[in-house]
Amino acid sequence: MEDSNCGNPFPSRLFVGREETCAPTLWAGFFRNLSKTWRVQKHNDHVDLSIDHILADEALRHRLFPVTQKRIFLAHAGVAPLPGPTADVLKHEAERASYGQESSDFMAEIESIRRVGARLINANSDEVALLGPTSLGLNLVAHGLDWRQDDEVVCYPDDYPANVYPWQALAGRGVRVIPLQPERIGEITPDLVMKALTPRTRLVALASCHFLSGFRLDYEGIAEELNRRGVLFCLDAIQSLGATTIDVRHIDFLAADSHKWMLGPLGAGIFYVKRKHFETLRPILLGAWNVRSPGYVAQPDIAFEATARRYEPGALNLLALHGMKASLELILGLGVKQIEARLLDLRTFAEDKLLVNKFRVLGVANRRSQKSGITTIAIENEAEAVAQARKLRDNRVDVSLRQTRSGVSCLRLSPHFYNTEAEIEEVIKILLS
Repeated sequence: MEDSNCGNPFPSRLFVGREETCAPTLWAGFFRNLSKTWRVQKHNDHVDLSIDHILADEALRHRLFPVTQKRIFLAHAGVAPLPGPTADVLKHEAERASYGQESSDFMAEIESIRRVGARLINANSDEVALLGPTSLGLNLVAHGLDWRQDDEVVCYPDDYPANVYPWQALAGRGVRVIPLQPERIGEITPDLVMKALTPRTRLVALASCHFLSGFRLDYEGIAEELNRRGVLFCLDAIQSLGATTIDVRHIDFLAADSHKWMLGPLGAGIFYVKRKHFETLRPILLGAWNVRSPGYVAQPDIAFEATARRYEPGALNLLALHGMKASLELILGLGVKQIEARLLDLRTFAEDKLLVNKFRVLGVANRRSQKSGITTIAIENEAEAVAQARKLRDNRVDVSLRQTRSGVSCLRLSPHFYNTEAEIEEVIKILLS
């Protein structure tokens, strides 16, 4: 940013946790009042905000998450609405862009966003490319590795399609695609993965959390063993980042757009490549941003940037990335572990209420460590599922209507930390009506 006022005509700052983000006067005054209304601890311009504070003050919850003023939104595993502060940052940056999209220190802005993204996954900032959507990062991995005839890639055919097609397409290059077949949908265990490995296994590509069942992958256990065996590991983390702690210590590649649990804009995301794989994973998209071009003059030899910027071929979606940064700062300030605990509590609450009312819930017998913020109701009759989804929508409730490969319809509930138990009870009441 340009100076101590972040190049912002509004001189105030909003501090949430350890990171800071510029905020218009509306939010500055709003947060100044927190210390008076709900005893929020305030040190100069620093406000200590917690999930408990948000849940205890309905006006605060409405201001931070405007969707709560109009709807019960339980579809964060789909496309999440933006928090109020994020929307204000986007408005401010769009206004600033009307005078020029590239400020004198736009490079510093980009690196600041990169650092926040890296902090979310415990990575070095030079290992993070600012790329969305998730499928872009996954395809960069699938097509950037130097595959050999009869190499094997292990994946799960009933994962979200974005994490299936890039690996499935490798069959055309002589790669053997090894499908995992769990007993229950999404329940990929370390033992299942290890049994699928052979001396030809080059890469394992999995999702950190199954998009339908909500089953949470033991990615650390799998990653450590794959690392020991010299097998590469690619993680589609879009159903976890912002909801669950992810540490890339033993992960080789990771991709996630910000529009789900990270509460960010569509098309802004994180693509992580472990530094030691920069030469292993060849950039397949080339441009003036990732290939060194001194003086904007194309060179006879291609020399990539030394950092993960080598995977960013051209202009970044800077406006959306500013929004992603604002949302991540809010999440990091509240604490990912605290958010995870809240989501698991909401899952337990929803499960208990649904089971008492004879609904069939996927993965109910799994351990707490295998569960996530996703609670999915299985409904055998498709017409009934469609009618229930319509009834919820008519009552201003957002859930996701999905189905399994075998044709079982599902209503997927995916609340975030700011949703309340009262909202979940209201949804079940509507379902029973």
